[in-house]
This record gives sequence, structure tokens and C-alpha cells, in this order.
Amino acid sequence: MVRITMDTGIYFSMDARGLAAGSYFAELDAKQAAPVKLARVIKLLGRTGSRGGVTQVRVEFMDDTHRSIIRNVKGPVRENDVLTLLETEREARRLR
Repeated sequence: MVRITMDTGIYFSMDARGLAAGSYFAELDAKQAAPVKLARVIKLLGRTGSRGGVTQVRVEFMDDTHRSIIRNVKGPVRENDVLTLLETEREARRLR
């Protein structure tokens, strides 16, 4: 069972065959102009936001394991979750 979280904080679980939920997101990906990138959460850095509703994480890209960036994720997230990133050039500022 794989748990995938999107940039927007929406997450879902998908079995090894990737049936119903996976095909729905494949349709969404086809409609977008830019391709999405998958990234695995390797470290939780801390909570941020005015009420702590956002988690700052370090992610490693699945296609390029030498590249990692810091992102803000809204909603529940844990290590080894896979994020679907719609935009990969911007990096979140570090917490102080």
C-alpha cells in the first residue's frame, strides 16, 4: 500500500496495482500543461504557518535521487510519503 500526498494537501492510498484512484489522477495529469514530478519525503523539518497547519519537509525526487528540496505541505504527512509536485523550481524558505 502506497500513500501519496499532493501539493494541495490531498492524500490517498493506492494498492500495488494502482487501480481507481491512480487512474483518476492520471486523467488530471493529462489535462495539465506541465508534467508532475514525484518526490519522496525524506525528513520532517518542523511545523510552520500562523497556526502550525503546514509542515516543512525535505523531499528527494524519485527520478533524480541526488536532488532534494524543501517544501511546505498542508495536511497530514509523514516520512516516506510520496508527494506529487506540480511545480519543482521553487523551494520553501527554511524555518527560523
